[in-house]
Amino acid sequence: MRIWVNGELRAADDARVSVLDHGLTVGDGIFETVRTTDGRPFALTRHLDRLARSARGLGLPEPDRDEVRRACAAVIEANPATLGRLRITYTGGISPLGSDRGNAGPGLVVALGEVKRRPDSTAVITVPWTRNERGALAGLKTTSYAENVVALARAHERGATEALFANTVGQLCEGTGSNVFVVLDGQLHTPPVASGCLAGITRALAVEWTGAQETDLPFDVLERAEEIFLTSTLRDIQAVHRVDGRELPGGPGPVTAKAMRVFDERAGDDLDP
Repeated sequence: MRIWVNGELRAADDARVSVLDHGLTVGDGIFETVRTTDGRPFALTRHLDRLARSARGLGLPEPDRDEVRRACAAVIEANPATLGRLRITYTGGISPLGSDRGNAGPGLVVALGEVKRRPDSTAVITVPWTRNERGALAGLKTTSYAENVVALARAHERGATEALFANTVGQLCEGTGSNVFVVLDGQLHTPPVASGCLAGITRALAVEWTGAQETDLPFDVLERAEEIFLTSTLRDIQAVHRVDGRELPGGPGPVTAKAMRVFDERAGDDLDP
């Protein structure tokens, strides 16, 4: 593996950032994960737009998009993969210990790892912790991911691949790294961004391409939804066949299956929608 670190490609063993980087010491950083297929990134422009929004929200200078694109192209070329996870990480850079930022400028790391295609359906759990829809980081894709690590570990302990959160007012919000859609009376719904969920790239495309409604949903909607699916960069659209102890009909339901088909067709027609 060859990784882009602050302006150049390096071998993995030599790809190092300072122990004083603010992304490491206090989680002061943002990131994007981009799917690549046969060396071609999907929806890169949308991901770079969100990277810039997250930078503004965190008070970081906006990334140089041309530099990020050059880094992505170099890393993709250096690491051939049939299906890849391209990770762009942008941090506060070398800073004093503590929350104050230094003056060294931000850091940029881009890496790519090969992944396997996800199954068509999966199991999820709910967790008792909440998303703060009014927090300073709400809606930003930051490197402060420890809450997600804890929740995802619990999901794995219970034979699931994702954990779903409510927000502070008891509404359905999101997963640790995914957005969630539900089918009620044959109609497709997903929580609005105001719920505190991340404005997922795949989520936005699924809403646009399927006509899903953005709806405030109580958390217990998971107990009665006819179908449930997740969206994310590496999942695309993935059906849910179990929530906690509730089993849903095996295989993607009709609404989910149609959404999967539409997404695959539209994404195949345009790699940068």
